[in-house]
Amino acid sequence: MKTLKAEIVLNCQNQHGEGVFWNPQDNCIWWTDINGYQLWQYNPITGLNKSRTMPDRVCCFAPRRSGGFIVAFAQSVVLLDNIDATEGEWTTICEFEAHNVNTRTNDGRTDRMGRFIVGGMNEVTAEYDSSVICIDKNLKVKTLIEGVSCANSICFSPDGETFYFADTLENNIQTYDYDQKMATISNRRVLTSFENEPGIPDGSCVDSEGYIWNAEWNGHRVVRISPNGKLDTIVEVPVLNPTCCSFGGPNLDTLYITTSRLMMDDEMIHREPNSGGLFAVKPGVKGISDKPFLD
Repeated sequence: MKTLKAEIVLNCQNQHGEGVFWNPQDNCIWWTDINGYQLWQYNPITGLNKSRTMPDRVCCFAPRRSGGFIVAFAQSVVLLDNIDATEGEWTTICEFEAHNVNTRTNDGRTDRMGRFIVGGMNEVTAEYDSSVICIDKNLKVKTLIEGVSCANSICFSPDGETFYFADTLENNIQTYDYDQKMATISNRRVLTSFENEPGIPDGSCVDSEGYIWNAEWNGHRVVRISPNGKLDTIVEVPVLNPTCCSFGGPNLDTLYITTSRLMMDDEMIHREPNSGGLFAVKPGVKGISDKPFLD
C-alpha cells in the first residue's frame, strides 16, 4: 500500500468545494463552491485564479465542445455560451425533479461519448427519491437510475464500457456495464465497500490505468481503487472533508482535490484552517481528460 500526502494549492476557503475537472480548452482546473455560489478557475502554469459569483448553486458542470459550459444548477440543467451569462442569456435543458422540493442535483460528469450524466440527492430527508439522468447531444433527457439518496462518484472506465457510481449513504462504490451506443446500464454490482474506511465515498475520477480515485468525505483522504475493488494507494489530505478529485495539468499528472467546510464549527476550522481549499498531489500516474459535452 502506497501512502502520499496532498499539499495545499489554493487556500480558497470554499464553503463546499466540488465538481472539479481539467479543461484543456483553457488549461485550467475548474470547480464549484456549491454553497458559496461561486465558480473557481485555476491555471497551474500561470498561477492565475479567479472566482465568479453565480445566480444559483452550481452543483456540477462540464465544458462544451462548442464553447461555454453545461451547468447543473440545483434545480435545473442549462447551457451557458458564456460563463458570465445572466439568467436571460442561457438555455434551459430541463428542470431537475421539479415535483420534489427536497432534491437537487449533486454529482455529474460526461461519459466517453460526451453525454452529460448528473445525479441528484435529497438534501432534506435523505430519502431514496432522487435519480441519475443522462443528457445527450440532442438535449434529450432520460433517467438511468431511480431511488437515489445521494448520487456521487460518477465516472467511467478509460474504454467507456464501465460506469462507476456511489449512493453515498450505502457506503460503497458500485459498478455497471455501460452501453455507450444506447447510454444504458446493466449488471449492477458492488465494486468495494467503505465499511472499514474512515470516511464515506464522495466524488471520483479514473486514471489512465483504469483505477478509480475517490475522495472520502469525513475521512481526511483520497483512495485509489483497482478495477477489481482492491485499495492500492492512500492520499492523506490534511482536512476533514475531501469532496472530489480530477487529474489536471498539461501532462494530466497532478491529482487536484476539492474540500469542504460544511458541518465544521469554528473550532474545527481553527484546527484545519485550509479546509475548503484546493489541494494537489503527483501520484505517479496520469489521468484522462473528460470528453466535452457534445451539443
